[in-house]
Amino acid sequence: MKIGALIIGDEILSGKRQDKHFAHLQLVLAKRELELSWTLIVGDDPQQLERALRFSMSSPDLVFSFGGIGATPDDRTRQTAALVKGVEIKPHPDAVKAIEGQFGEDAYPNRILMGHLPEGSRIIPNTINRVPGFSLDNHHFMPGFPEMSWPMLEWILDTHYPHLQGLRPKSERIITITKGRESDLLPTMNEIVAQYPQLKLSSLPKLGAEPQIEFSLRGDAEQIEKAMQHVISAVEAAGFIWSDYTPGK
Repeated sequence: MKIGALIIGDEILSGKRQDKHFAHLQLVLAKRELELSWTLIVGDDPQQLERALRFSMSSPDLVFSFGGIGATPDDRTRQTAALVKGVEIKPHPDAVKAIEGQFGEDAYPNRILMGHLPEGSRIIPNTINRVPGFSLDNHHFMPGFPEMSWPMLEWILDTHYPHLQGLRPKSERIITITKGRESDLLPTMNEIVAQYPQLKLSSLPKLGAEPQIEFSLRGDAEQIEKAMQHVISAVEAAGFIWSDYTPGK
C-alpha cells in the first residue's frame, strides 16, 4: 500500500502559515517503518481541490488529508470529497452527537455543519474539542490544526492499520562517484532498473570543482549488493572513482 498526504489551505501557499504536517507525518510513519510515496499541497480553490482529490481518490492509496473541514465558506474539503465520491452531504448521527455533546445549544446553527459529512463516512474522534474528522475508504480527512489532527493520525494508524508495518526498504547502500557525470552512467542505471525492479534507485549529482554523484540503492540487501557490484564495475571501467558514502562529507 502506498501512502500519500494532502495538505490543504491557501494560508500554506501564501506563506501566512508554515506547514508542519509533512515533517510530522514522516516521523510518525518512520516509527512504523513506513514512508510517504507522494504529497500534494493545494489551496482552497474549488477547482484545484477537486483536481487533487480526483487524483488521490482514484487510487487505492492510504491518504492523510489535513485542512479544510471546518464550517466557514473557505472550507471546502467535505463538499469536494462528496462531489468526487459521487455522494451527498448529510448529517452524520455520530458526528452530530459528538458536536452537540461538546457545545450544547451553541452547536447551532453553525458548528453543527461540521457534522454534515459525505454519505458513507466513518468518523475520526477528536480528543480536543470532539468535532470529528472523517474517513472515506482509505482517505482520512482531518483538521488543519496539528494539536487536533496529530492525535487523530495516531488513532487512525493504531485502529485501522495496526498490521501496516515494515513497508519501508530495510537496507540501503550509498556510494559517492567522483569524476563521472550522470549522463556517463545512464545506460548502467537503466540496466539496474530493468534487472532489479524491486530496488529503489536514487542518483543525486553534486556541484563542485569536479563532477560527483551520490548514488543509492534501497531494498533487499542481497539484491542491493548484486546491483551495486554491477554499478561499481561500470564506474571502474569508465575510469571514475568511487567510495562508500560518509554522511557529512
